[in-house]
Amino acid sequence: MQNTVQEAQTNRFSFSSLGLDIRQVLMLGVLVVVWIAFQILTRGLFMSPVNLWNLSVQTAVVGIMVGGMVLVIVARQIDLSVGSVLGFVAMAMALLQVSAPLGLGLHWVISLLLGLALGVLIGAFQGYWVAYWGVPAFVVTLAGLLVFRNATFVASSGRTVAPMDPTFRVLGSGSIGDVATWIVGILGMVFIVYQALNNRRNRLKHRLPVRPVWAEWLVNGVLILLTLGFVLVMNAYNYPGTNEPRGIPVPVLITLGVLIFLAWMTRSTRFGRYIFAMGGNPEAARLAGINVRRIMMQVFMLMGLLTALAAAVQAARLNAATAGLGTNLELSVIAAAVIGGTALAGGSGTIVGAALGALLTSSLQNGMVLMGIPTEWQNIILGLVLLAAVFYNTVFLRNRRL
Repeated sequence: MQNTVQEAQTNRFSFSSLGLDIRQVLMLGVLVVVWIAFQILTRGLFMSPVNLWNLSVQTAVVGIMVGGMVLVIVARQIDLSVGSVLGFVAMAMALLQVSAPLGLGLHWVISLLLGLALGVLIGAFQGYWVAYWGVPAFVVTLAGLLVFRNATFVASSGRTVAPMDPTFRVLGSGSIGDVATWIVGILGMVFIVYQALNNRRNRLKHRLPVRPVWAEWLVNGVLILLTLGFVLVMNAYNYPGTNEPRGIPVPVLITLGVLIFLAWMTRSTRFGRYIFAMGGNPEAARLAGINVRRIMMQVFMLMGLLTALAAAVQAARLNAATAGLGTNLELSVIAAAVIGGTALAGGSGTIVGAALGALLTSSLQNGMVLMGIPTEWQNIILGLVLLAAVFYNTVFLRNRRL
């Protein structure tokens, strides 16, 4: 009798039954409102296939780095150098790749691998000072911002290094076509169903609470519809002058791969759990046997790797590396992470929320550009949005502790 009553209560409709993060739902609602508002204000231009395709590409660079920034902030640190490191690594890859007299003319694969290794090395260097010498990350990465920004000018003598290898450019401006896009979309939908069933089976096996069946169908049904809509939009934009759909852009595919991997890592690996434990209470994590210094250094190395990958995508997209590439990009990455619900105090944040934050900030910038709003006012509006997000996160976390 008691089980019957509990089952009836579980099947009753309530928002809590969905098991969703209220901040992510709220952000998704804000994103929908922003898109509808810009669609009206731009007279249908904002949600056109060409603009949504371009918006996805514009979001890619920040999207690649924002997951790493979430982990850095969760660990109670900050990285102000990512924009400068991106410019420095992009210039290094360009100089390695472009033929003499400007560069060495190495194969693009070698330049890419050396660039990724350089990003990891920079992350290790900065993480070492933070983890093993206790220098505040704010100071270390601020120094990195100054050093690598000016090192980029020194290495290039202020010149633009171009063009990049045609195959390398695919990383930033290529797309996979309509057939491959449908294959990716179908695989994504199958993965959503598999993940839902597998997660439910594991929770039941360990006698943990699960969503009601109707809630499971609703949440995953919405995810499947969003995946289908994404595929249709990507295939609705054709190559100029042809009827051939472009499909998912390669940089967007890279971004999705990075975010999916980071989401899995934070939930299902010891390393991911250690980061959150360390951010929640560093002293308790240390007493529990977690090597806090090593984990801290590895977080910065991961941030360096993701920054180098974003540098490759950005240089490939522009077909060049400029001395000012990545300027102020660290502000966009940090803003996306914070708007996505990452607490600056550490210990709290999600990859999904950060991805939504990156999409929201890119949508605001894209919509305001289409409306012809001056850059100064764009920055004022983004600053106010960031302030509102920090205020909401502070109130939300305070109420949750009560």
